[in-house]
Amino acid sequence: MQQTWWRQYTEFAVLFFLHAMAMGMWFVPLAGVLNAHGYGDHRAAIFATSGISAFISPLIFGALADRHYAPVRVLRWLALATAVAMALATAAIGARLPWYWVLAACQFHSICAAPTFSLTTTIVLSRLQDSKREFGPLRAMATLGWMAGCWLVSGFGADTTTGAGYGGAAVWLCVAAFTCTLPGVPPPKQTGLNTWRERLGLDALVLLKNRDHRGVFIAAVLFNIPLCAFYVYTPQHLLELGLTRTTAWMSLGQVTEIISMFFIGALLARWRLKWIFAAGIFFGFIRYAICALDTPAALIIGVTLHGFAFTLFFITGQIYLDQRIDPAWRARSQALWQVVITGVGNTAGYLGCGAWFLACKTDSGVRWAMHWSGLAVSVLLVLFWFLFSYRGRDGGHSLSTRSGN
Repeated sequence: MQQTWWRQYTEFAVLFFLHAMAMGMWFVPLAGVLNAHGYGDHRAAIFATSGISAFISPLIFGALADRHYAPVRVLRWLALATAVAMALATAAIGARLPWYWVLAACQFHSICAAPTFSLTTTIVLSRLQDSKREFGPLRAMATLGWMAGCWLVSGFGADTTTGAGYGGAAVWLCVAAFTCTLPGVPPPKQTGLNTWRERLGLDALVLLKNRDHRGVFIAAVLFNIPLCAFYVYTPQHLLELGLTRTTAWMSLGQVTEIISMFFIGALLARWRLKWIFAAGIFFGFIRYAICALDTPAALIIGVTLHGFAFTLFFITGQIYLDQRIDPAWRARSQALWQVVITGVGNTAGYLGCGAWFLACKTDSGVRWAMHWSGLAVSVLLVLFWFLFSYRGRDGGHSLSTRSGN
């Protein structure tokens, strides 16, 4: 029994590691690759493809995983499709095709990739005995995988080359192959699946009737909007300050992600969820406020603090869903989390932060202090809103709500 538990734990750790490595090898160096190939002016639109895709695919595939097919099987086919799509998008960039063809290729890739991480999270959470205690260390393996992907890209000098994309596609093939070793747990039996609303997973929107659920989801959207600027514009700022190997520098945020993930279980046992969420948003504010100092040391500190902000809010959010949503809605609730963050949050974030970046840009360069200060103020407003809107222990307990804190 103990051997079986350790084998399962190891399998989930490897799955998280490979999955995040594939994502990191594409996502982190993408801004630099686009700049180097003449697509710098279209970065915001290309990054926004992930947001548009999140409106289309996560809920659909989440409904499939909840109702029709084993989540492992759905993930396997999506990983194969993502590998092909990433290779095609990379080839389009390398061939310097017109920007709209690159945009279309990246959109196809995003549609395939958008549901995958919520499916991986669902697979892992559905098999854990105590998600509050066990999920953090497992999810830390995804962060290690993301870092390893970043180090590989920088180690091979591929921060601005198409090698990053082709490498990521190869790792996606490894993800698909590895799912063949995982047990295919069938979805719960469902009856009455007669409407297109249910087939498309839109029935998950009923979860938002609960005040706490609604407050957490809305806060996730609002917090994610300024977060988007971190991924797109921090590498450029690092370069301007003389810090090359930007993909490796950006991975410093994952160091603090790992640290906080190993302590998240202890925090969940001692703190109310409200204050863990609030601490994550506060670290997001401090991160941008420090970046506004516009020095190499300040920017490195800001990048490092990113891990605390991400883990304390977004990873706590995934655990919150597992603890307070009925298991029959598990895949759809994680998919809805992906929709509001990657869909609403990323679309508004990449486009909105792109407009803000242009407003801070002058003929002589970017006014970085103004850029990061404006984002810091927006995060502070999100913190005030969340503290006002989330009740937690004293909140309402409507649909699919278990214990609250």
